[in-house]
Amino acid sequence: MGGCPMTSKVTTMKDAVSEIVHDGDTVAIEGFTHLICFSAGHEIIRQGKRDLTLARMTPDVVYDQMIGAGVAKKLIFSWLGNPGVGSLHAVRRRIEDQDPGPLEIEEYSHFGMVCRYVAGASNLPFFPIRSYYESDIPSVNANIRWLRSPYEDGTEVAVVPPLRPDVTIVACQRADEEGNAQIWGLLGCQKEAAFAAERVIVVCEELVDAAVIRRDPNRTIIPGVVVDAVVEQPFANHPSFTQGYYDRDNAFYLKWDEIAREKETLEAWLKEWVYDLSTHSEYIEKMGASHWDALRPEPAMSGEVNYGRYA
Repeated sequence: MGGCPMTSKVTTMKDAVSEIVHDGDTVAIEGFTHLICFSAGHEIIRQGKRDLTLARMTPDVVYDQMIGAGVAKKLIFSWLGNPGVGSLHAVRRRIEDQDPGPLEIEEYSHFGMVCRYVAGASNLPFFPIRSYYESDIPSVNANIRWLRSPYEDGTEVAVVPPLRPDVTIVACQRADEEGNAQIWGLLGCQKEAAFAAERVIVVCEELVDAAVIRRDPNRTIIPGVVVDAVVEQPFANHPSFTQGYYDRDNAFYLKWDEIAREKETLEAWLKEWVYDLSTHSEYIEKMGASHWDALRPEPAMSGEVNYGRYA
């Protein structure tokens, strides 16, 4: 970065999704419980993207909303459910009842999904994984195959293919205009998913000067060299949480079980909270200032960043 002018990749969520996410793409919105970018999912719904393959280790409520809105034809995943609550009802309707149409599914273990991203990021043709011994997942997933080890006679090991999304969307606490993204707190496979992708959108709670990033380089999880667009969007991940900025909205996850259980109530929610709003900023305003105030943790500083003091 020394002395070189920075290339700004800052844009709006609307423009990022319009220009980078295409019908038929494989899209990964990654973030393990923490930093799940619901706002990007809502914009994909709002723009009427179609025939997407959605990839995610834990396709919880964000993908239930997107699949309920009809954006996806296929789901690649490793654990399926509304965390701590139960089923994803929109997904179940598509799988069990083919309502309003079938949804192709491809299931792996958590580690299997991580290995797929690592293979994609490393440009490997496959990745070996020992944890499928005694597992029934290979019997229902033809993409999990067995190879004989070239080093041990008679030993077979399971392998998974690389996962190379067309688009990976990653949320972070802060980023600069070039896309250098910093994360603290719970981390999933965002880095691997970003390096494996053809195109990357970074969504940050706060856009900061490059000097801030340079002062604290150990927090930079994704370098700007792999990023195509940067979107500054406070509260981008609600009802998921962003360490130090706002807590997880557990009440929303509980409420979602009732909303999604019937197709009519899900469609009404999508109309009120996605289709009738033009931006995520309107979503924030509609939710109300008191709602966000209740989710903000007390400060708990570690160096210059706020980890938040949670009960």
